[in-house]
Amino acid sequence: MEARKTSDSPAAVATRQVMVGSVALGGGAPCVVQSMLNAPARDVAANLAQVAALQEAGCEVVRMAIPSRSCLDAFAAVCAASPLPVVADIHFDAEVAVEAARRGAAKLRINPGNIGGLAACDAVMDAAGEAGIPIRIGVNAGSLEAGLAARTDLALPEKLAESAAGYVAYFEGRGFHDLVVSAKAHDVPATIATYRLLAESMPSVPLHIGVTEAGTAFQGIIKSAAGLGVLLEQGIGDTLRISLTDDPTLEVRACWTLLQALGLRRRGPELISCPTCGRCQVDLIALAKQVEERLAQVDRPLKVAVMGCVVNGPGEAKDADLGVACGQG
Repeated sequence: MEARKTSDSPAAVATRQVMVGSVALGGGAPCVVQSMLNAPARDVAANLAQVAALQEAGCEVVRMAIPSRSCLDAFAAVCAASPLPVVADIHFDAEVAVEAARRGAAKLRINPGNIGGLAACDAVMDAAGEAGIPIRIGVNAGSLEAGLAARTDLALPEKLAESAAGYVAYFEGRGFHDLVVSAKAHDVPATIATYRLLAESMPSVPLHIGVTEAGTAFQGIIKSAAGLGVLLEQGIGDTLRISLTDDPTLEVRACWTLLQALGLRRRGPELISCPTCGRCQVDLIALAKQVEERLAQVDRPLKVAVMGCVVNGPGEAKDADLGVACGQG
């Protein structure tokens, strides 16, 4: 995103830019597309094969879980061979984050709800500073700090935002400013409200946006498009992941489709096809699906129209880069 607008003010505010490997995030850079590897953490070959597939789909940054210290060697091997910057996803053990920074991570993601408290982050900051990499403070509704989770005077968005704010204040108080923040929930209205609070309270900090645990492809894409579309249209979001219980390459395709629909970035083709009605005199559904399958192999930002009747068909086909308006037969 080029800038951020908050609900209190229409004025645009640029976020601070951080570098994730060679990828610029925030500070006017285009919204970065991310996904997460889901191959077994110790299987280097499987993870690198998934990186290659994600890169072909248009992914710009990948994240890899490190569930235990025994997976650090595999993580280092993936980082060394990956053509994309690799983010280390850390929970429960701050020492793993320290080691990941030393072994090639392009960014660290830590969870305030289970990393061991603020003091445990001192060594993580030192290691990230020495490696010259940023840290994402990634809050999740399902793993909030116990004290915040138990409070009855705050709504969920306020709890998520307060958790993130406390860690940002602590990190910046120690002189570490290479930060990215996320605060995710599976509930779409809560996610929107949380990110609006974050954008208002820390307008210079880049935000990683997403609806977590969004579900399988059909539900997950709809929930993510509903929540992230609102935020992106308001200028909130420097990088995004559409989280799906599915093949990670589908996450990347969904991200690009959303960004393209909002006019923010273009990568692949856009298929314009009518929903069909009683005027349609061809099997347009089958035709449109066939065109869609063929377009999956195209990475140019073309507009392709497949229209079924005379109402809007000729106009849409004429305005597209490639188009057909069907008639009788």
